Amino acid sequence: MVGFVVGLTGVGGGSLMTPLLILLFGIHPATAVGTDLLYAATTKTAGTLVHGFNRLIDWRVVGRLALGSVPAAAVTLWILASTGTQTSGASHTLALVLGTMLVLTAISIALRPQLARFAGRHRELPMLPQTILTVLTGVALGVLVSLSSVGAGAIGVTVLLLLYPKLSTHQIVGSDIAHAVPLTLVAGIGHWAIGDVDWHMLVSLLCGSIPGILIASRLAPRINERIIRWLLAIILTIVGVRLVTS
Repeated sequence: MVGFVVGLTGVGGGSLMTPLLILLFGIHPATAVGTDLLYAATTKTAGTLVHGFNRLIDWRVVGRLALGSVPAAAVTLWILASTGTQTSGASHTLALVLGTMLVLTAISIALRPQLARFAGRHRELPMLPQTILTVLTGVALGVLVSLSSVGAGAIGVTVLLLLYPKLSTHQIVGSDIAHAVPLTLVAGIGHWAIGDVDWHMLVSLLCGSIPGILIASRLAPRINERIIRWLLAIILTIVGVRLVTS
């Protein structure tokens, strides 16, 4: 199901997979986050190969984001390892961060066309402040993705649209996917080292999602993407509020 949604919209992997594992299957938040991070690293590697072959990746943007996100992810995981992730307090904190990120993701998905038009009407920042803001965006994504597995996609694309209005949407998406690979890989390996990855579940998820993505990719041109995008935003908002208030 998640693969089908990703194939239709390009978003929804982590933002749907992690809360489904927690709310529907009762998986501990830390295990759901860790497993989903390695799931994302695998699927986004395939996406990076496709976008790289089509020359839709700006490696300058990828490098700036990774300069902030990878160290931030490593520090966040070190703190998680020191405090423990399987306690009830850690479970509540991870669920709270995840719920908040889902609501923010829903807003970014719903408003993405308007933000893209807004960015297109403005000039790019000078190189130095643009670089600093991109690295800081990477730092924020490194922390948030390590805690929730959500944010590298929809939120990352939204910020990049505002920082790099000269790049096409396809280049923004391609660069964001390429950056998500080292981020989710480092964060996923960190969670694995802590003991937060269920390998049997990871293999099962990949076996289901890959065919789902392929099927949806064939059907996507016949389906109104705007309806799916708004439906996804509504679902993420409901699930996010449910996690925050639980």
